[in-house]
Amino acid sequence: MQVHNFSAGPAILPKSVMEAAAQACVNFQEMGLSLLEISHRSAAFKAVLEEAEALVRALLDVKEDYGVLFLQGGASSQFFMAAMNLLGTDETAAYVDTGTWSTKAIKEAKKFGGVDMVASSKEKSYTYIPKDYSIAEGTKYLHITSNNTVRGTQYASFPDVNIPIVSDASSDIFSRPIDISKFGLIYAGAQKNMGPAGVTLVIVKKDLLGRINRDIPTMLDYRTHIEKDSAFNTPPVFPLYVSMLNMRWVKAQGGVTAMAERNAAKAKLMYEAIDASPLFECPNAEEDRSVMNAVFVIKNKELEADFLAACQAAHCNGVKGHRSVGGFRASMYNAMGIESVEVLVEVMKTFTAKHA
Repeated sequence: MQVHNFSAGPAILPKSVMEAAAQACVNFQEMGLSLLEISHRSAAFKAVLEEAEALVRALLDVKEDYGVLFLQGGASSQFFMAAMNLLGTDETAAYVDTGTWSTKAIKEAKKFGGVDMVASSKEKSYTYIPKDYSIAEGTKYLHITSNNTVRGTQYASFPDVNIPIVSDASSDIFSRPIDISKFGLIYAGAQKNMGPAGVTLVIVKKDLLGRINRDIPTMLDYRTHIEKDSAFNTPPVFPLYVSMLNMRWVKAQGGVTAMAERNAAKAKLMYEAIDASPLFECPNAEEDRSVMNAVFVIKNKELEADFLAACQAAHCNGVKGHRSVGGFRASMYNAMGIESVEVLVEVMKTFTAKHA
């Protein structure tokens, strides 16, 4: 029985990656030891760290003037860590509010400096990405959330600004090519599109660090982890290894360009099915619809439970929308094949024929 995993995260991973990870837990590289019990200072694990960094750099074309870090604490820790490292108490950063995660990032940043919320789509229930706003001269950076898993919106292209962009890219990292030179810092919790929960990727431009007059705790200073190659303390060994395997898989599939093509095809199929049905609708602006997370609702809410039951019967798992907004959500990350989307689309068509 194949289960089609539409969960928003922790999310789907390629079968080959999970099989290799499982084997490593039993016997890592024929050492007779589990990956979970070898030293994080060993040559074997140092090679994992080095390959993981090399894959990030290769897949996203990250130059040496950026540090590539594998940290802990999830994207939620980066809400404050980014501001702590980049924003002085007498400085201001611009934030765009596009939903749950950007709202939380704004809250944390205010503890370290000024925050100018230059735009928000809250008044329309976060159904679009704001584009028409201005940024005051002297602003330190612009913070965005590149893809919004809860509301299902995504930046199709990034703002054209003359200051560094800081981006929470947790749910669309490695899903498409991006121009790293636009960004001062990118952070991503792994569990949506990179690997399992427990490791957080940070890509930061080195020359932005050390410019503020603040005594930063050692563990929260990006420079600490750059100097120690992400091994200042014991790194998250297992999720980092699985993320490395997953990045290997992405590279073998043709890299982020191939991922973008695959993801676009899945999203097209999904949104066409939503738009063609008299029962379902997507509330989001068409140009801002997420390729990763298709959010949709049913016009007759009395049928909501019946549709979820039909999804379960077809082994489509995780279609229920986020608890804060309800409705439905189909998360279609890199590892999902188009055949799974085809199954869900067929469920929608059959349900529509029965109830429309």
